[in-house]
Amino acid sequence: MAKIKISLRPSSSSSSSFLKYKLFSSSTHLKKRPPTSNSRNEVPPKLGTSLDMPAVADQTSLEKFLNEKCRSGNVSPDEAHYVFDCMIHWQPAPHMSSFNKLFTALVKNKHYDDVIFHFKRFNSTGLLPDLFTISIMLNCLCNIGRACDGFVVLGRILRLGFSPNVVTFNSLIKGLCREGRIMKATCLFKKMIAFGCRPDVITYGTLIKGLCQTGNTSVALKLHEQMVKGNGENEVIFNPNIVSYNSLIDGLCKDGSIDKAEELFSEMMSRGINPDVVSYTSLIHGMCCWGKWEAAKDLIVLMMDQHVQPDVVTFSVIINELCKKGNIAKANELLELMIQRGVKPDTITYNTLIDGFFMEGRIDDARELFVSMTNKGSTRDIFSYNIMINGYCKNQKLEQAMSLYSEMILEGVILNTTTYNTLLSGLFQAGKIAHAKKIFGEMRFNNVAPNVYTYNILIDGLCKTGCVTEAMDVVHCLKKGKFDLGIETYNCFLHGLCKTGKLEIACKLFHKLGLEGLLPNVITYTIIINGLCKEGRLEEANDLLSNMEEKGFPPDVITYDTLMRGFLHNDETTKVVKLLHKMAERNIMLDASIASIVIDLLLKDGKYRECLNWLPSFPTQESTGN
Repeated sequence: MAKIKISLRPSSSSSSSFLKYKLFSSSTHLKKRPPTSNSRNEVPPKLGTSLDMPAVADQTSLEKFLNEKCRSGNVSPDEAHYVFDCMIHWQPAPHMSSFNKLFTALVKNKHYDDVIFHFKRFNSTGLLPDLFTISIMLNCLCNIGRACDGFVVLGRILRLGFSPNVVTFNSLIKGLCREGRIMKATCLFKKMIAFGCRPDVITYGTLIKGLCQTGNTSVALKLHEQMVKGNGENEVIFNPNIVSYNSLIDGLCKDGSIDKAEELFSEMMSRGINPDVVSYTSLIHGMCCWGKWEAAKDLIVLMMDQHVQPDVVTFSVIINELCKKGNIAKANELLELMIQRGVKPDTITYNTLIDGFFMEGRIDDARELFVSMTNKGSTRDIFSYNIMINGYCKNQKLEQAMSLYSEMILEGVILNTTTYNTLLSGLFQAGKIAHAKKIFGEMRFNNVAPNVYTYNILIDGLCKTGCVTEAMDVVHCLKKGKFDLGIETYNCFLHGLCKTGKLEIACKLFHKLGLEGLLPNVITYTIIINGLCKEGRLEEANDLLSNMEEKGFPPDVITYDTLMRGFLHNDETTKVVKLLHKMAERNIMLDASIASIVIDLLLKDGKYRECLNWLPSFPTQESTGN
């Protein structure tokens, strides 16, 4: 049987050229436009009438175009380019407000690169922009992830003698937040006063949203307090808008602060701000994630009563929760309901329900829904395929999983690490070692980089199927390649060694973990204790239990369970009782199966019956039956 080859070097010979391309190419530059003259005295090239360009022969026709088409935002980049060419060649030049209207129309349609392109040409003609024009340019830079260049433009604003206004700062703060540079955004917010500019409700809302998106919800809440009470540096009270509330509610829900999120939800209603579909969906999602399904249902009813129509995200959240609770039939009914209401399910909706079908073992229904996605106008993504493969593997349908894998390759679907990890796990669990090795080889061939989970699956699978030598080779190769092996990887390896009778090697490796810069965890200790118990080395196992406690790793119920079974197997009744007392002292619940075995052992022989009186009392635990 062929051994697995591990290579940590780049699998593509073109990687260096690709890197050079990323470093030195002009891919981030503006998109090119037809060459134009820099002289304002030259007439722009005539365009054919077939292009149906707007007639802007004079100021009157220009104003008509700007007021009719630009105000509605219904201007194409080509139309804007043609009109701009006409404008820069007029003598005298149109008023700056005309250029601003044209640029604003492009911004409405998010043609930011076109605005920047025309602004550069604008400068070359000798025309002087006003503050509004420069602010449009700055806003465009911030919207395409170039906030640093936005600060260069801010410098130009100051050099030209303009005073930056709140719109200027709002654009910069928004740009910094979009790039995740929240500390810089917060500092700029504080510096606004120094420039003689007071933040407005949009400034607060933008920064609150940025703080929440970067996990700084507590800071965002303080900013909200300053905003509504006027107790900040600005000493101005603002009424938060729905954007601020939605950002805070979403951030609080993600942090698990559902009560505070509900409080803010009530606050916004008391201020006369009607929650929209985003407000309801964020709170419903948070309640579902944190186990407050009954409260979520009440909120759904309120949402309907307030005539707020659920969107695809709302439906997907509810369908996901129903699937998690095993109520697949209800989830399927909800899918039909949303279609009836004219809400088109998206890929996430279908993926959620497909996963739910697999959880119930309804493989045919999952496959049918998967196949029907394209007919229903939804695109299958990599998650759709991975859910299908995972479902097939968990339901021991490996042939279908492999068939779908082949289908993905034929259809040009870009496979990811999860795809391969799922297949490897399924194949190893089914004992199909040769197939698993082949898939791992294809993973490298297809330039999909294995991650730590891949290697854990590989090592664990090889060990459990008796290929311990190969697993050792993989570990050694990874160590040589400076791959960062975590304790989870070693746990997989140690478990495999113990399971295949190589306890001595496992113990040596266990004692060398410190040299590898790793700390064993409770799972590591339990694996070795289990190995020692199976070999009858109970004293060593008991010593290791004491050792792990001394080193600050409290044993869990599985650790005690493991050692208890070892003592029971060897009729070590006294040690069993001592261990039971130790568990009781630490308030660790006695496993029901172990309790039954202990009692059976003590009742088995009359001389042990008195030991029943030695058993400690354990805290009772309510049944959590389904």
